[in-house]
Amino acid sequence: MYPANITRDEAAARSAVVRVKGYQVDVDLSGTADVGEYDPTALFVSTSTVTFALASSGKTHLNLIADKLLSATLDGKPLPADAFADNKVNFTAKKGEHQLTISALCRFSRTGEGLHRFVDPVDDKVYCYTQFETADARRMYACFEQPDLKGSFALTVLAPSHWTVLSNSPAVQPTEAGPELARWEFAPTPPISTYITALIAGEFHTVTDHYSGPAGEIPLTLACRESLAEHLDAERILNTTKAGFTVFAQAFGMALPFPDYAQIFVPEFNAGAMENAGCITIRDEYLYRSRVTQASYETRDNTILHELAHMWFGDLVTMTWWDDLWLNESFAEWASHYAQAEIRQATGVGSDPWATFTNGRKNWAYRADQLPSTHPVAADMVDLEAVELNFDGITYA
Repeated sequence: MYPANITRDEAAARSAVVRVKGYQVDVDLSGTADVGEYDPTALFVSTSTVTFALASSGKTHLNLIADKLLSATLDGKPLPADAFADNKVNFTAKKGEHQLTISALCRFSRTGEGLHRFVDPVDDKVYCYTQFETADARRMYACFEQPDLKGSFALTVLAPSHWTVLSNSPAVQPTEAGPELARWEFAPTPPISTYITALIAGEFHTVTDHYSGPAGEIPLTLACRESLAEHLDAERILNTTKAGFTVFAQAFGMALPFPDYAQIFVPEFNAGAMENAGCITIRDEYLYRSRVTQASYETRDNTILHELAHMWFGDLVTMTWWDDLWLNESFAEWASHYAQAEIRQATGVGSDPWATFTNGRKNWAYRADQLPSTHPVAADMVDLEAVELNFDGITYA
């Protein structure tokens, strides 16, 4: 069972009356928040200020999964003590624009949902990263958790000053915020869905570069944990990324819809990669520790291009609800193989991507279709539980 399930009907009813302007999210990773005694290795403090408008007066709610609600105010007035119940912050408001501020004590994840915290056993360095698809942004901040209610996302992070902190907007210089602490303030993004917002924080090794071409002028960042720095194949990863920018910008007729592009290789990732807007997370098993086959490199290239394709289709253009997940993922599958084919034609290097697709991805779909769990390509996603069952070969391939 999906924790704190959300139904399609519930989301549709809310989107009929709610229009989100934006989120200002403040996350305190310092362990020094003045909220009483708490374990900073297990918990963190999050404050979310949501600006939105209602088309009609009535009751609605924000989504939040947290250990404790610290405070909640609507237009400066406190909400009732029982407003937070069943992983929702319930409120009643009149037609028009409002501002809701929610402060909560939230829990780090150990299984990859929400804000995941990892301590590297090699050197005890700390790494935090988010994974929000399908509906786990509410584990880090209070929000309207559904893909069609897009809003701008502005993040502020308080963390140890020697850390690297990244988000969906371009990297910023931190300001001093106390002994061995710093504050990072990121500019608001264009309107995006909550599931592709992101926070990366920790003692990362980074490599920077720049792309100039049809996709725009784009600052590039690669990051991984320090203990894997020697295995970060930056040249090949960046070359694949830059080639993908050019192919997609020419094919789609528009530049990258976000101002920068970071790719972070993270530990204990519960997926292959994630298309957070301008801030991609990728499982660090893709940083090869020994010699691997050409097919392994091409698989990684395909993953890089798959997530890059999502910047246009999935992030800029987004499904209303998860019924259309197949469009999101199958388009990225097609686009990644198309880009590999274009790059191969230009360079003469690599195997035939369409042969690989036929032998690998297409057969994945055939196998999934033979199981008792088979389903239509355009599945009836009545709630989040149904969605979680459909991240498979039928949806992707």
